[in-house]
Amino acid sequence: MSQKTAFHHIPNLLTVVRILLTPLVLLFLTVATLAGQVSAVVCFMIAGISDYYDGVLARRMEARSRLGQFLDPLADKILVLGTFVTLLVVEPAVATWWGVGLIALRDAVVTGVRSYAESQGRTLKTFRAAKWKTLLQLFFLWIIMILRALEYTAAESTAVWLLRESVIAIGLFYAVVAFTVFTGALYVLQPQDDAV
Repeated sequence: MSQKTAFHHIPNLLTVVRILLTPLVLLFLTVATLAGQVSAVVCFMIAGISDYYDGVLARRMEARSRLGQFLDPLADKILVLGTFVTLLVVEPAVATWWGVGLIALRDAVVTGVRSYAESQGRTLKTFRAAKWKTLLQLFFLWIIMILRALEYTAAESTAVWLLRESVIAIGLFYAVVAFTVFTGALYVLQPQDDAV
């Protein structure tokens, strides 16, 4: 295997790393200590950074592949949905089951629409808003995890207020859900002429 060919596998390797980090994130979220919560934050940040760099490297090295096109969104869904579901258990004040259900339903519908288009020999246009959706979800989850870690520091009272006593956290969650559903609607309502 040439060095160039080996480098072409790096984006997919980063995607696999993201998938492998997800169970660690979920596990650490259940550990009610500062070390556990900080570990969750760090693993989540590494996973999020890998999401950015696997796409950047794939474009720069022209290493896009069918496997990568399948694995990358799958890794995102595993990380995001897995973290949301875990938060429903360990931090129910910041999310609702129906909201997480809508996020999962959006992903399922878009996957179905995309699969149908490909079976018809078409490729759906990828909306920039969908990429912002993923960033917004990751940012929201990251902020919630940081607040959970701060509960074990001198900033405990502020973190508790932001997480459970104010409407800020749940309000941000509703905003994330609304934007996620909006991006799903873009795919469902996409005119046939926009398929490339």
